[in-house]
Amino acid sequence: MNRRRALKTLFCSSAALSLNLRTNARADVAKEAMHLLAIGDYGTGGQDQKTVAAAMKAFVSHEKIQPAGLWLLGDNAYGPTREGYSVESKRWKEEIEDMYPADVFPGPQWAVLGNHDYHDNPNGEQVQLAYAQKTGVRWHMPNKWYRVDLGSPQPLVTFLALDTNFPSISGGKIKMLGIPRTHMSADEETQQLEWLKSELAKPRAPFTVVVGHHPLYSNGSHRDTKPLINQWGDLFEQHQVHAYLCGHDHDLQHLELEGKFTSFILSGGGGARIRKLTNEARKMPYGKDVLGFTHLQIQPEGLTFTHHGVDGGVLHRFIKKSNGAIIF
Repeated sequence: MNRRRALKTLFCSSAALSLNLRTNARADVAKEAMHLLAIGDYGTGGQDQKTVAAAMKAFVSHEKIQPAGLWLLGDNAYGPTREGYSVESKRWKEEIEDMYPADVFPGPQWAVLGNHDYHDNPNGEQVQLAYAQKTGVRWHMPNKWYRVDLGSPQPLVTFLALDTNFPSISGGKIKMLGIPRTHMSADEETQQLEWLKSELAKPRAPFTVVVGHHPLYSNGSHRDTKPLINQWGDLFEQHQVHAYLCGHDHDLQHLELEGKFTSFILSGGGGARIRKLTNEARKMPYGKDVLGFTHLQIQPEGLTFTHHGVDGGVLHRFIKKSNGAIIF
């Protein structure tokens, strides 16, 4: 299937998908595949986070799979921490370790930083980096940006985890206090861009997925993030990045833009308050303001992305082939 035909099939399918006829369906889960789960915008400690976590555990149990790891897409800790946010904060046990227990999710918790991770607690981003250095934890954040290659005996997918909190994105002032918001520095932004260019130029696995917090493109309440489009959009096309996985908008989305090789998957239904989709002009294969999580199934023949609701049902599913084609 060539790219033009794939896009035609995709957009013809969007109307049927918008009817949510498959809400109670089950995805085809291949036991021999590698499995990952992804959530963003989850770190509240509230009932909605617990509900999504319970749905993730039920999915793993029902399908009898053991995920190789979790992708945590930012906004890992909402709100100020009463006792002070540190590596010893009880939030780590209650909202991370116990919420996603090791007996169900024994693999790494690969995490990226969201805007609330910078803004809500003093030096919050440094605390999350420091927690990754503790012995015996699954939390994996060796830097603000890093690479993970997965697959055996040869890697099947290269993940490039990035910090999207540019000064132009997460800067400005806190309205109530009038003090500047924290964010990555301009020097860090430059260093990360050079690192990204270098990693994309290196040999990679057959599939490449970039992970961040803010979306490049979104039909959600925050809409598109132009600084990311301007800095990364052409790079993704030039190096044929298969998918960009993110959060920030509190919903579940899948966007395909005509002429773009990259698929854009947004999984921001991990537990924070859901927000309405706002852009009805741009058609997309799927978008809904619901709680839920995303299952990524990795096989040599393709990457399967599935959005699940809290009842475990399939909300949306598609396969990304190595040549960029999309199959529903």
